Amino acid sequence: MSKVFAITNQKGGVGKTTTTVNLAASLAATRRRVLLIDLDPQGNATMGSGIDKYALDYSIYDVLVGDATASDVRMLGTSGGYDLLPANADLTAAEVTLISLASREYRLKNALATIVEDYDYVFIDCPPSLNMLTVNALTAADAVLIPVQCEYYALEGLASLIQTIEDVKRLLNPRLAIEGLLRTMYDPRNSLTNAVSAQLRKYFGSRVYRVSIPRNIRLAEAPSHGLPALAYDRNSKGSLAYLALAGEILRQAKAEPEQQQPEQAGQ
Repeated sequence: MSKVFAITNQKGGVGKTTTTVNLAASLAATRRRVLLIDLDPQGNATMGSGIDKYALDYSIYDVLVGDATASDVRMLGTSGGYDLLPANADLTAAEVTLISLASREYRLKNALATIVEDYDYVFIDCPPSLNMLTVNALTAADAVLIPVQCEYYALEGLASLIQTIEDVKRLLNPRLAIEGLLRTMYDPRNSLTNAVSAQLRKYFGSRVYRVSIPRNIRLAEAPSHGLPALAYDRNSKGSLAYLALAGEILRQAKAEPEQQQPEQAGQ
């Protein structure tokens, strides 16, 4: 059964696209079937997957407005070993176009219905804003992964994002849940990093992933080569951290049915 993650944070520069690309590649490396959906008009996840966003005939925009199907647009076996629904600047028009379309919040979910079971994991790279594209991602998702940079303003905006998630859960997608918060650009030698990390654990407890992603030059270099860090330098600290995160997510997925069993037995 497929699991769909929306990877989102309205604050830019927190490692959202880096996390989407490298987590998709890490799970693909474990022989899971993975689809990455680039829902950001900047198209950085597309370029970071080795696909030229300027040479696309169709993109996720065409899927959202009904001019093409997800099967038509998806690109198989990118440099990261996962499939891709790519994006480019055409997506900037989606916010205006979607307003006039029927079932505007469900366009992505409905489009994915025909292909979602082809995959074990689907990751949606959301734009750094709470707009109609992000609402589509949250409506299509089972879970939300929130990258958080451990800096002074890290918690700013989180309340707004969490309120949006709760609103989408109440109005559009009852199954939606926050899967985890991922600490990015993590430097344990920095006292501010440790203070913010402690705050996150205080407010979110076990929903903060044990794995953190360090500052790493290889993670920064890899997109310019159209590669996930795992394909660029498998032994870099960044690559190993995302492999560890993939392992943590797989362990959580295995534990979920075991946690549900006692509830079912008591029903």
